[in-house]
Amino acid sequence: MPEQIVGLDGLIIPGGESTTIIKLAELYGLREAIARAAAAGMGLWGVCAGLIVIARALTGNAPKPFGLLDIKVARNWFGRQIESFETDLPVAGLSQEPFPAVFIRAPAIVSIGNNVQTLASLPEGIPVAVVSGKILGTAFHPELTADTRLHEFFLNLLNRKDERSREIRQA
Repeated sequence: MPEQIVGLDGLIIPGGESTTIIKLAELYGLREAIARAAAAGMGLWGVCAGLIVIARALTGNAPKPFGLLDIKVARNWFGRQIESFETDLPVAGLSQEPFPAVFIRAPAIVSIGNNVQTLASLPEGIPVAVVSGKILGTAFHPELTADTRLHEFFLNLLNRKDERSREIRQA
């Protein structure tokens, strides 16, 4: 319910099926509540399907994303379930040790707005983790690993006073 969004410090929109997430958010009035809360400074993290949900635009016509993160996303960029993969990625703002990224029918970020910073890209240059102010987006599933560094990164975003994007220092 929309009133449950009021007062949250942060919200994670998880992986799953983006069309279903968007339809349910609209059915329960959460699209507008989440947009208002994010505009007021609530932290937001879109994971895989959640990245699709919070994007400004998609390469296809449906579903209509929330438009909260100035990126354009291509759904299922890496193929079907059978093409899922894991890889170690350097992530800006984390320690030098690569992050174990798990990609499951993952989207890809195909364009990035001016106020969005790329945190991680695949070797071929495809961005897969971005941040803008208190909004974080990952095309992969950090929750499927024992590595908590991205979760800690998100919690640190929530505590930032400055809501504008700023350069994330390499740790």
